[in-house]
Amino acid sequence: MTDATPKPPTRRPRTLLVHEGVRRSEYGETSEAIFLTQGFVYPSAEAAEARFTGDDPGFIYARYGNPTVAMFEDRIAALEGAEAGFATASGMAAVNAALFCQLKAGDHVVSARALFGSCLYIVETLLPRFGVEVTLVDGPDLDQWRAAIRPTTKIAFLESPSNPTLEIIDIEAVSRIAHEVGACVVVDNVFATPMHQRPLALGADVVVYSATKYIDGQGRCLGGVVLGTREFARGPLETYLKHTGGAMSPFTAWVMLKGLETLDLRCRAQCESAAYLADALAGHAALGRLLYPGRADHPQHALAMRQMSAGGAILAFEVGGGKAGAFRFLNALRLVAISNNLGDAKSIATHPATTTHQRLSEAARAQLGIAPGLVRLSVGLEDPEDLLEDLTAALAAV
Repeated sequence: MTDATPKPPTRRPRTLLVHEGVRRSEYGETSEAIFLTQGFVYPSAEAAEARFTGDDPGFIYARYGNPTVAMFEDRIAALEGAEAGFATASGMAAVNAALFCQLKAGDHVVSARALFGSCLYIVETLLPRFGVEVTLVDGPDLDQWRAAIRPTTKIAFLESPSNPTLEIIDIEAVSRIAHEVGACVVVDNVFATPMHQRPLALGADVVVYSATKYIDGQGRCLGGVVLGTREFARGPLETYLKHTGGAMSPFTAWVMLKGLETLDLRCRAQCESAAYLADALAGHAALGRLLYPGRADHPQHALAMRQMSAGGAILAFEVGGGKAGAFRFLNALRLVAISNNLGDAKSIATHPATTTHQRLSEAARAQLGIAPGLVRLSVGLEDPEDLLEDLTAALAAV
């Protein structure tokens, strides 16, 4: 006898972004409710005991979980194709937890050296401080990954595209190499977003996001999320986070849920504008190299288009005249804002050498391709023609 119960339909990403994970209260609210509470009341002492033993899966304390936060976790996990996730107070709290919850003294980590400055601080300074050995490699060079991986390697860590030089790493190939010794592959996917790259489908084990960026998308709240298997998320990850306190607040989770509703629409528009600006600015007399994964002249364009569905909303370019030229350009902008954030509805220009990566030595920045004149541009939702006018006028000042 066959089961006559129909299977629920497979929802497409834009539908998941609006509906997945909703938990309505007895009032039947349309918008997700904000459960702004620290703790939860139990009907009896026996019920409280059952919560803490795990026999009753209900909520215990906001540091452990919260209905609003759970809605966000369920929605982003469904979008990513992950079994579960844990939301955090910031993107860096997510990176910290994804790494530290799996490591102990004597373990080994292999990481791409092209990382956001704070991520590089964790792998280069904090992990060794606690007895974890770290080997940095040039991410696109698979031979370096093969040479660095060893039997004691527990984690392979990378971001692709990288910040700020948009280096693309073959996630599928690195995952195969790391899995040969049972290492966990952790990918920071913030630049590509879940709309344009799915690291888990490419073989990665854990995906990390700074929800502060595209998931919020409007510069309002700090947040992060770590995604993977249920065993990982509800095991070592949850244990680490509930005891170290890096949980997301219910209000932030509500903001992130609202951000997810428009994530697909925003990312599409921002990618289209970024591609337009990259083509329009390429070859400009005031610029040296221009980096955009969606352009055929990007060093890893073929790989980018194989594992990403679009080129993303970030481009980087070198302004002539080094730091002085870059500063003249930035100070001449009238529409594009100068900030160290990205993924906002507003377009943002950043000078990495003096902001996000300023703590690195000049030699380290040169090794990463962060030239004194390099500018990172996060393309927002403005009309691309207005953005082009602002950028070309600022370049004229160089």
